[in-house]
Amino acid sequence: MNDNAEQQPLTAAPSYPEAQLAKAFTTALTHEDPGTRRRAEVRGQRWREVLAGMAAGRLTIGSRTPVDGLPPWVTPEVVRGGFATGTASAGGPLRDDETAAARSFGVPAERRALFAHCLTEPGLARLWRLLDSGHYEIGVPEEAALLTMAWLVRHGETDAALDLVAELEPFADRLRFLPRPADGPAPDAATAVHRHTVSDAVGTLIRRRPNAAVETQREALAVWQPFGDELLLHWLRTARNGRVLEHVPDAGWTAHGEVLLRRYRLLAAEHTRSTKHRNPKENLGILLGALEETVAGRPLDARRLGLLRHAVESMVRRRGLPGSAAHTTLRRRQAEQAALPSHHALAQLMLRRLAVLPQETGIADAAPLLGAVTEEESRETGLPAGAAVPPVIRRVVESALSAPLGTLVERGVVPSAEVLAGLVPQLVAAATTQAYRDETLRALMAANYRAFRSRRSLLLLNLERQVRVEELPWVRAVSGQRSAVLGKPDAGGVLAVLRQLGELAVQAFPGTILPNPLVREAAVLERECGLGVPFVEELAADIFTGTFSPKFLTAARIAGDLLGGTLYERYYGIDYAAIRDLATAGTGTAPARSHGARTSPGFARLCAERAGTASRPRSVAANGMVIEQAQILTTHNLATLVHRVGIAPRPGWAGLAHRCFVTVCRLTARVHRNPRPLATIKDAAYAWRQMVFHLSLCPPEERSRVIAALGEETARHPAHVAPRLAPALAGLALVAEGGTFGGDGTADGGRARRFLGWSTDGHWMR
Repeated sequence: MNDNAEQQPLTAAPSYPEAQLAKAFTTALTHEDPGTRRRAEVRGQRWREVLAGMAAGRLTIGSRTPVDGLPPWVTPEVVRGGFATGTASAGGPLRDDETAAARSFGVPAERRALFAHCLTEPGLARLWRLLDSGHYEIGVPEEAALLTMAWLVRHGETDAALDLVAELEPFADRLRFLPRPADGPAPDAATAVHRHTVSDAVGTLIRRRPNAAVETQREALAVWQPFGDELLLHWLRTARNGRVLEHVPDAGWTAHGEVLLRRYRLLAAEHTRSTKHRNPKENLGILLGALEETVAGRPLDARRLGLLRHAVESMVRRRGLPGSAAHTTLRRRQAEQAALPSHHALAQLMLRRLAVLPQETGIADAAPLLGAVTEEESRETGLPAGAAVPPVIRRVVESALSAPLGTLVERGVVPSAEVLAGLVPQLVAAATTQAYRDETLRALMAANYRAFRSRRSLLLLNLERQVRVEELPWVRAVSGQRSAVLGKPDAGGVLAVLRQLGELAVQAFPGTILPNPLVREAAVLERECGLGVPFVEELAADIFTGTFSPKFLTAARIAGDLLGGTLYERYYGIDYAAIRDLATAGTGTAPARSHGARTSPGFARLCAERAGTASRPRSVAANGMVIEQAQILTTHNLATLVHRVGIAPRPGWAGLAHRCFVTVCRLTARVHRNPRPLATIKDAAYAWRQMVFHLSLCPPEERSRVIAALGEETARHPAHVAPRLAPALAGLALVAEGGTFGGDGTADGGRARRFLGWSTDGHWMR
């Protein structure tokens, strides 16, 4: 087929939403938790909307404008897999704050009436007050639109304000363009970011319920163990030579037995968690049953008498006689344990502490919140003074810590590259909006950017790209308000942020490829500082069409500039000189297709040839092999970060290589007895590739030392890890010593192998 031939745009099939609808339906019918069933019902309704929209032609899944009648700047409601439901995120019923605003304005509780009021003098005055105070929140980007219009009017940009109103007006009855009220301005994300807000932490603590098992144990230690000791002592008063009921109980014994039985009934009615005392086969149940019979004047038969004596003897043998030194020590320790405050009670105390803080920001200093119970709190709550906050509650509070991003990583608040990617928009918003000269506009655009980054990505086909923030009409309307440094806003500061993020991601998670949300943020920063270098996303194998955009070839050329002649080039059998020639000649890029996207057919052919899939039928596994070759050639952004952005992560390349190998070992350990190990093998191969990259930047002597020590690392992992990785380690040592792989990626009769993640023939690591 001609690479440049006219093709019809691809669209998504309904099979995926049909499967998700069936899954949601089953969960809604069968799950034991009512909350889970309700959430599944909501998911099912959304998937029905997706299928109905696709069938009626209202939805074009795979397009950047999937909803008929909505322009690309409108934030669509998106469900799993990137499928739009047809609903706008800024649509739906009026929010409570909108209703309150309509009441205060004296207008009907309708969005168009609210919109119209904001164009009047009183409406503009209210918007100006919000701008000056900063007491607003932007939940979806559309909520920044009228504030932007108000800013334009106040600064004499009347034409731009009118143009913006004209573009928004057709949707005034459907979408909310008003911001949400807030207690205070948003914190400055240039110096600190937070993973969760105080409100998020409060919600997590509210959802905590008492641990049934712990509370049952607490009841057993505080109530039933002491009562059992009393009951045991009562029976021991009838014993001779260690055998109970060797003489007939007297009237005083019987009367005290009646008192014990009455108290038991009161305890059983009040303390219902523990049920052992109700079991006639348990020691306490045996003692109680025998006491009821004896107090009632009914003699015990031989069987029940034998059970009673066995129960008494086993209780004494196990814990000693009540009142003995050993028994007293045990009961004192158990009483102290039972007296410890429950996690639930301490969570309620933490809710009291958090209630006085601003709810929609992070926590600047968590230390005062995590201190032990004070004397005053003890008097107010009944909790013991000095009781410590348990780790499980500490983690909830610390998850809302507001601090520099590196600090959050060091403290474990950011445990993965995916979580890191979720926080980066706060920092990017602060960096990229510094170019706005006006402080109130800067704050507004930062809030808009944070909301925009909460917009879920669409499933896109035909190499279409996600909507960018600069395409929003209100952002476009104020684009002229940005200052410029050599044609780019504050290029040096933005580059410093990009370098900081790159170093943090690589040094904190060296065995993980950059997740797509983090790649998108890096691309925003790159455009802002005008580097002119590409950042490439991880492509989905199940919807891959065999084409790459031209930036992949550019990224491969950058990798060649850094890695030509290195271990990386030799290990993966790359000819970076040929890639440079392909990029220089311009033959790797095709003109625009009928549906608008430029491609790089030369790069696509090279990846398919290297994967050995050029003549094979297309499949998910074959697609994965081609995509993996693209990642190998481009280093999936590592070379761009090192060679063009200039990152120099700690603890140096050798240390990062070793940490990558630890990740390889950890993932390889999960392959053992795993019925579906291919995803794990793929991730291990990605971590291996990152290791080879880092090794390639080490001096030769240091690289040799690291490679020689890798075998020692495998010994720290389960026994099956070393033999699984032996072929890969042999292949790495072979290439490091100047050897090469054969055309099938093996050497030495298959004892040395190149470690790749994807395969259509079954992976050798299995």
